[in-house]
Amino acid sequence: MATKAKKDVKIAAWMYDIVRTPLITEKATMGSQHGQITFRVPMTATKPAIKEAVEAVFEVKVKGVNTSIQKGKNKIFRGRLGRRSDAKKAIVTLEEGQTIDVGTAA
Repeated sequence: MATKAKKDVKIAAWMYDIVRTPLITEKATMGSQHGQITFRVPMTATKPAIKEAVEAVFEVKVKGVNTSIQKGKNKIFRGRLGRRSDAKKAIVTLEEGQTIDVGTAA
């Protein structure tokens, strides 16, 4: 059995539920110049849980996590009033030298 230099971290199923999808927007792309990656996360996700999930799933070191809640908008679709759901996003700042390639993520 080969030994690893890093400590072995077991990836739980809930970690994949926390980090749903990366956000690929113009603003999120500008943050990547500063070592920031933006993810869509559940409304119930906490900053420590987001940090733990990102570190385990992507095997990187997280410097900090900022979250924001985007309130849903009222929209009219085919003459009927509807409402978009609220969304939470997490801006994850990585340590120096750490990267996540979100272009290849499915």
